[in-house]
Amino acid sequence: MTNKKNHQNWPAVNRAQVSEKSNLLLFLHALCAGVAEIPQSAGRPRLPIADMLFCMTLKVYCMVSCRRFMFDLKIAYERGFISRLPSYNSILTYFGMSVLRSYLVQLIIESSLPLKSVEKCFSVDSTGFSTCRFGLWVDARFGRSKTADKRKWVKAHLMCGVLTNIVTAVEVTKANAGDSPYFVPLLETTTQNFDAEEVSADKAYSSLENLKFARSKGVMPFIPFKVNAKAGHGTGDPIWTRLYHFFSYNQEWFSEHYHKRSNSESTNAMIKMKFGERLRSKTEVAQFNELLCKVLCHNICVTIQSTYELGIQPTFWNHGEKKAA
Repeated sequence: MTNKKNHQNWPAVNRAQVSEKSNLLLFLHALCAGVAEIPQSAGRPRLPIADMLFCMTLKVYCMVSCRRFMFDLKIAYERGFISRLPSYNSILTYFGMSVLRSYLVQLIIESSLPLKSVEKCFSVDSTGFSTCRFGLWVDARFGRSKTADKRKWVKAHLMCGVLTNIVTAVEVTKANAGDSPYFVPLLETTTQNFDAEEVSADKAYSSLENLKFARSKGVMPFIPFKVNAKAGHGTGDPIWTRLYHFFSYNQEWFSEHYHKRSNSESTNAMIKMKFGERLRSKTEVAQFNELLCKVLCHNICVTIQSTYELGIQPTFWNHGEKKAA
């Protein structure tokens, strides 16, 4: 939560954290149970996708290796949260399945919906997660890459609510992906599920396309203009000009709304501090899936705390229908 310290309901926070793991098992099971099975026409029968998504996410939450994680997984199996007990190699194999990426994104979106009644203002930002991989020595030897000796990392682009820090939309990309192109898809996903009134972002997202899209959705964008920006923007677009003058002549009021953007940095810090800023997986597909699991763990923990602080009663998947990614 991002409330001021003297406004924090500490008794509720304490109760939420004491019961967090038991509630996480319940919420995660309810989320995964709504996922439709991947059709299979031939080959060796797969493990249930719902079970494997549960195992992958719980493994990331526990922050241990797959081998050390097996004890926690056995307890989950004995309590009926999964129908089969997979081996640790099977869990690693499923981390490397690219088809699960869309399933994890859908679970993240679904896990945010219990808070749609309280979140009206949103913030967007990106952050990097380091991996266990370094650049190739041969690239450094022959000067093909100046960063060949540095640790590689991947990037998470997040849209979050400023009240609870719930992640409403996410995109995972390679390290060199720009921020601005992801503003539109993140806001599009958020406005499909939330009644957004404001969105704040830093100057990296300042573009005519982003401003026009936000206004087309009825959302007020609080994105500061760059120092070389001009009212006409070359084409004299009325939205750019109007927002530019609004920004220039209402600096104090604009800043009050813009600084809600700091909540996106708080969200990034929450995920890294609680679930680690380094990815254990070795392949790019597995790294992307592991990072999405971190975001899903964060959302479930936020939802748990909201049940105690805000009295939210979370339900997932309307009418019990299973969803395909």
